[in-house]
Amino acid sequence: MKIHLAYGKNGLDASLDDSWNVQVVEPHYLPGLPQPLLALQAALQKPAGTPALADLVRPGDRVGIIVNDITRATPNPLILQALLSELRHVADENITLFIALGTHRPISAEELTQLVGAEFARRLRVVQNDCFDPSTQVNLGLTRQGHPVWINAELAKCDLKILTGFIEPHFFAGFSGGGKAVMPGMAGLDTIMANHCAANIAHPQATWGVTHGNPIWEEVMEVAHKVDPTFLLNVTLNRDKQITGVFAGDLEAAHARGVEFARQTAMVPVKQAFDIVVTSNSGYPLDLNLYQSVKGMSAAAQIVRQGGAIVIATECWDGIPSHGLYGELLKNSSSPQELLDTVLQPGFSRQDQWEAQVQAQIQLKAEVYVYSDHLSAEQIRLALLHPAASVEGALGELVERYGKTARICVLPEGPLTIPYIN
Repeated sequence: MKIHLAYGKNGLDASLDDSWNVQVVEPHYLPGLPQPLLALQAALQKPAGTPALADLVRPGDRVGIIVNDITRATPNPLILQALLSELRHVADENITLFIALGTHRPISAEELTQLVGAEFARRLRVVQNDCFDPSTQVNLGLTRQGHPVWINAELAKCDLKILTGFIEPHFFAGFSGGGKAVMPGMAGLDTIMANHCAANIAHPQATWGVTHGNPIWEEVMEVAHKVDPTFLLNVTLNRDKQITGVFAGDLEAAHARGVEFARQTAMVPVKQAFDIVVTSNSGYPLDLNLYQSVKGMSAAAQIVRQGGAIVIATECWDGIPSHGLYGELLKNSSSPQELLDTVLQPGFSRQDQWEAQVQAQIQLKAEVYVYSDHLSAEQIRLALLHPAASVEGALGELVERYGKTARICVLPEGPLTIPYIN
């Protein structure tokens, strides 16, 4: 049996023994919209819950457009083309492009060109959010959870804020898109840390596909409303990174429509847990590093049995990565249990602890094997994981351990599919 895993830009082929008990689980495939630019423009002209975008903006208004960073596959150049066609009456100097970095590293000039296109990188003023610099932030009070709201000050000064992004299931925020452009995208570190605290990450509703009742998602949307967002433009994508749906207008209304659309394609039921789950991290750009690859592990963890095993193929051209504290948290722990105990200590607070916490929670349920062209076996071991020389080799050893009747599930598109036990 041959399988093709989303891996890097070109994918990874693997040949599995035909005698193995294998089930492949994928999202429902939708073809890309035949004329995506026209679909974007139509959504901007007839949005949900607001007037048309062009009618919301006066020529002298300061407009802020928030876009994802390089870890997301959002088709930013096409989205910006549609937006600026509706903002023809606004001078370029009145428009600022905000890169929603959250706690991620700044992007280079070359990466900016790839991210938004050469034309828009040249035409528009660009501000990359720096969550680590309080001098760039303004305080907007407290959330209902009592957390401080620090937001990029330049964004807060804009007369109109346009939030862009794409909607897919998220492993602790329920779904991406919506208010995530603001928090964590344009927030200060104190706000991000508070929202991603150990108690919130451990909450049973802080998981794939859950919005209302999820303390992380609810606070994300609360923070987004505090910056008075004017307009949301989100899309959904298929495995070929083509636009399958466009959701524009009021933050709550448009995001809710996109969430339900994404839920119908991405959430896939299975009858029972598996001994072994093979997954990916959706390929480029999401599998750029091990930090992001926890998402693929988490998707697999939804349907692996207690004491089972996960095999993930993830390119990791950006390494662990070297920036942030995720790698340090892993390296300073001797086991997943010690890592989890450290994060759960009262008062413990470190950047990236949320990713380490989720990884530890997964590993207390199942062993995790990693195949990567860009991580050494030693790097993988220091991350408390098991290196795999090949997907086939890892599976062969696991089948030998669990027996020929071991139930194997393959998630070729990783966290683009969110399986659940029905």
